[in-house]
Amino acid sequence: MTRESDPDRSVSQTVRALLSLRDLILSGTLAPGERISELSMVERTGVSRTPVRMALVRLEEEGLIEPIPSGGFSVKAFTEADIFDAIEVRGAMEGLVARAAAERGVSDAALTDVRDCLAEIDELIDAMELSLDHFSDYVRLNARFHAALHDLSGSPVMIRQAERAGALPFASPSGFVMAQSALPQARTILIVAQDQHRCVVEAIANREGERADAIMREHARLARRNLQLALENQTTLDLVAGSALIRRGR
Repeated sequence: MTRESDPDRSVSQTVRALLSLRDLILSGTLAPGERISELSMVERTGVSRTPVRMALVRLEEEGLIEPIPSGGFSVKAFTEADIFDAIEVRGAMEGLVARAAAERGVSDAALTDVRDCLAEIDELIDAMELSLDHFSDYVRLNARFHAALHDLSGSPVMIRQAERAGALPFASPSGFVMAQSALPQARTILIVAQDQHRCVVEAIANREGERADAIMREHARLARRNLQLALENQTTLDLVAGSALIRRGR
């Protein structure tokens, strides 16, 4: 088998192309509306054409680029309304998995694991002064909590769809956390989010499906408020990955 046909090499080259192209887009180096062709990206990334083509397909699936009639792709721009809709979709899916977990029931062991994660977040929020490192740790723990919440549903189908919703551009549960770190309300926002985390776990433990669903839908709307606060200050907005893709106004 030649190196060019080695599947492991092909995968590594595709990952390299994907990471490189995604960074070019999220950093604003490739501007909204800019045309992207396979050949130009081969030159730019130093990766061969097939991995670049596969990376472009993946970026289209992620919603960061879109095909254009003349061939190739262009970088997408996102309005506030686009982002709000993506967050609503994520909230609806997380509400669904929380409802399923509550109605189907979960083990004490599974609930203990989720509560252990909440305890780590409590310890972080209780720090006297919140640094950027604290917010980076919060992003990691928050992702762990939301992944654990999905797992409580026990449904591979729901878990997959919840993950897909969270992968929509700017829809991640931690999408605006770093921007939030620069806000004077930062600790208050974390405290509110953590209270909602605790309330949804309580609802699941008590088999309250409707309540669990409603809490997660409301929880997603914290991200909407964080975006609105970030949009009021360009310095704060610059802390959001991909902020160059956001078109101001609805």
